[in-house]
Amino acid sequence: MSIIDLANYMPSYHPSVDVPAFKHAMGRLAGAVSVITVGTGQARTGFTATSVSSFSIDPPTILVSLNKASSSWAAVLDAGSFAVNILANGQSDVADRFAGRGGIKGNDRYVGWDWDRLGSGTLGLAGAVSVIDCDLDEAIERHSHAILLGRVRSVETSTDVSPLLYWHGSYQNLAGV
Repeated sequence: MSIIDLANYMPSYHPSVDVPAFKHAMGRLAGAVSVITVGTGQARTGFTATSVSSFSIDPPTILVSLNKASSSWAAVLDAGSFAVNILANGQSDVADRFAGRGGIKGNDRYVGWDWDRLGSGTLGLAGAVSVIDCDLDEAIERHSHAILLGRVRSVETSTDVSPLLYWHGSYQNLAGV
């Protein structure tokens, strides 16, 4: 196999994989809960994510996974920026609202919490563990999702707050933190 063949190699989908078992296995992976804020004015929206991680230090870049069926997908592409708000314990209501629970959409998801305008114009949640303002560096589409690579513009971190975690279908917190 040539290097070109290796670069173009896409492993075949295995239809024998039990999707509910896969979802259950991934639910056992504890993750920090983040709200990704996108857009400005009436075009403002956002989503809840646990698929967030650092990607690169040089330059500082963050990775976020987003379902392309989400209304936030077009908004991210249009805005060219987003913010990662790593939620603190006690901010589960924010996570629920941005996850679409209660049917609240778009700009209405921001009502009821304090927000700060960031350099990109996107809003950052007051009291979050960290707020990371990003320019969209690249969006890589694969299957039902896209990997958003965000070039970090700025970082704000709160002290003495513990993160909100999601594990096995419910919110958790770190004991003793």
